[in-house]
Amino acid sequence: MGKHADTYLVCDPWKIIEDDWHPERNLVSESIFSLGNEYMGVRGCADEEGSVESLRGSYFNGIYEEEDTPGTAYKGIVTKTHFMVNAVDWLSTEIRVTDETLDMGRSKIARFRRELDMRKGTFTRSFDWILPDGRTVGVSFLRFLNMEQAEEGFQRVSLTLDTGSAEASVRVANSFNTLHGWNKKCYWNAEQRDWFETGSGQGAAIQAVTVRTGQRIFSGFVCGASSGARFMQYEADKTAGYTVTLPLSSGREAWVEKKVCNLAEKTPNEAADALWDLGVRRAAGVRSFAKALKAQEDYWARVWDAVDIRIEGDELNQQGIRFCIFQMRQTYHGYDPSNNIGAKGLTGEAYNGHTFWDTETYCLPFYLFSNLKAARNLLDYRYATLAQARIRARQLDCQGACYPVATLNGEEGCNLWQHASLQFQASTAVAYGIAHYVRVSGDMEFLHTHGAEMLVEISRFLACRGAWNKNGFGFYAVMGPDEFHLMVNHNCYTNFMAKKTFEYTGAVLADMEQSSPADYAALAQKTGLSPEERAEFIRCAEKMILLFDQKTKLFEQHEGYFDLPHIEISQIPVSDFPLYYHWSYDRIYRTDMIKQPDVLMFLFLYNQEFSPEVKKINYETYEPHTIHESSLSPSIHSIFAAELGKSEEAFRFFGFATRMDLDNYNRNTAEGLHTTSIAAAWMNIVYGFGGLRSDGDVLVCNPTLPARWESYEFRILYRGARIRVRVGKKEVVFSAVDTDFDQIPLVIYGRPCRLDSKGLTIPRAQTPETP
Repeated sequence: MGKHADTYLVCDPWKIIEDDWHPERNLVSESIFSLGNEYMGVRGCADEEGSVESLRGSYFNGIYEEEDTPGTAYKGIVTKTHFMVNAVDWLSTEIRVTDETLDMGRSKIARFRRELDMRKGTFTRSFDWILPDGRTVGVSFLRFLNMEQAEEGFQRVSLTLDTGSAEASVRVANSFNTLHGWNKKCYWNAEQRDWFETGSGQGAAIQAVTVRTGQRIFSGFVCGASSGARFMQYEADKTAGYTVTLPLSSGREAWVEKKVCNLAEKTPNEAADALWDLGVRRAAGVRSFAKALKAQEDYWARVWDAVDIRIEGDELNQQGIRFCIFQMRQTYHGYDPSNNIGAKGLTGEAYNGHTFWDTETYCLPFYLFSNLKAARNLLDYRYATLAQARIRARQLDCQGACYPVATLNGEEGCNLWQHASLQFQASTAVAYGIAHYVRVSGDMEFLHTHGAEMLVEISRFLACRGAWNKNGFGFYAVMGPDEFHLMVNHNCYTNFMAKKTFEYTGAVLADMEQSSPADYAALAQKTGLSPEERAEFIRCAEKMILLFDQKTKLFEQHEGYFDLPHIEISQIPVSDFPLYYHWSYDRIYRTDMIKQPDVLMFLFLYNQEFSPEVKKINYETYEPHTIHESSLSPSIHSIFAAELGKSEEAFRFFGFATRMDLDNYNRNTAEGLHTTSIAAAWMNIVYGFGGLRSDGDVLVCNPTLPARWESYEFRILYRGARIRVRVGKKEVVFSAVDTDFDQIPLVIYGRPCRLDSKGLTIPRAQTPETP
């Protein structure tokens, strides 16, 4: 795949460590060392500003700005876009000692260390600052975000002078004078600021509103310091804080601590005072630094007890998969159903903070088997934006609901018509996610109150957007997941996923009509659903055109795909990647080259509906055409290779799954973490080597073991039971952490089993192993 590791981090099973100062990699490190708690996130940048290239990114889930896009006369193409906006810099710091201001680009630095402790959820940075007079100040910073009281953040700055005495000036502030990374604009207007005293320290607060969307953030803090500190109010443009004078003496630590409260108001409100008053009270009441740190450590101990993956014999991937799990939990854990998962989480501005179809297809499985509340919240977010999806369908001259390709607020945020008007993966992914969630959770209340309504509206859109010809029903002028072929007819993924959506919608409606007639009647009245429309959904499914050759067992990706000019992708120079940056745009669409799985994607999502023969021939046909330009692509290929007994190939594709960002394989980690690819790494182990399949009524598990691993272990939450699966050289052990649960049916290596509190030990099927 022409991708190579840029290795500079220390390998440690529980920590991410940068053990030297790499200014040329600073933007990459800022992404990797990001902290988040779903509500807000902050990049792993220096607390103090300086001359080194940096993106001082502070982001809040659901806080965004809008800008108009270049005008067009064509209907259906969006005329404005929206994007996650860089918000309050609540870590803003300036440090001066003996007339020198600390600047990582200009000051003399030694023994630098940046560390992310995944066991505790803390970020630390430390180094020796060598002053012009030859003395040394030991500098250390600690920060963390409260995972349970998500509006709270904590910062500690400490200084230790090696000899003699001096005074340090430490300015700590919260500032809305922040610049968006790609256009260097500030999107905030400050409304009010004030300073106050509490029993635990000096307080400051500032509140600002976005220029166009009218969303607000209150940002306040209480500041404490070591003995002898003097405080002076600090005020600057859109900034409020303190300058703290600290006496320094030989070998004695001096410190400043900030307890921060950030309250985001997503819904515009003309009355600013209510948020201000609430914010001041909340800021004054934040618990002590020590208690908050202890609660943080306890929280992460519970998380790791529930979701840890352990690998024996592969230290790099052990560190990598824990990093993936850590970032998934930071990005989203069900704190608020109005939040969603952006393609970069809260770690950078690429993709504008938008969520894509990846949420339901790649991210949802992690939450289905670790945190059902979070899984439901992701789908409730789609329900909350159903009205916008209906509007989008009308913009495309259709009925029903069309979920946007890229969105943060429910509206279409992609101004590339070939994606926004031709791709329907988001809509069918929502339908798939509903079915997947209900199958795993059994949550019929959600299905009847929210899920069914979405299914009706999605099916209504699909029935309207598709068309009939003499051979049946299908979709014309579309773009599938591949994205390297546009305006195609009968893209197999689009047609197949629409067929499954129609079928599932029909089955749900039939069941509701029988088992919950009152719910069905309410749904029919609310949506205007008629018996004739239900029948049309079934007719569309039955007559769906699928380009499948019974003789060869091949699905044709789209009409005419096999007639396209062939290109040997192995002959494309590495220097040409990524192709979007180095090829003319139209050149990408002229051959049989594939960006990411298309046919293979629906074969994965509905894995158990296809024979091994069909999966094998389609994998062997399409994999050689795929360049994996998307970071999501290798994991699906690894999962298929593991299932097909291609162990060496499976491990080769897995080779950078857990370390996509840690080793900067795509050379774009500086823009933010590949959050949905991180979720795919979890799938790569659990669905790939673990052989888990959840697309049927019973969980299937066919574990394999890479040859270089001694063993591995993963944990899932399923039907109320916490299940631990340990795969060794000779046997697979299924054990239940809990004792109070009903027997759970499983299919292991093709054999029906029942798991109870005694567990199961099964000889491992001997399949070809990775060398």
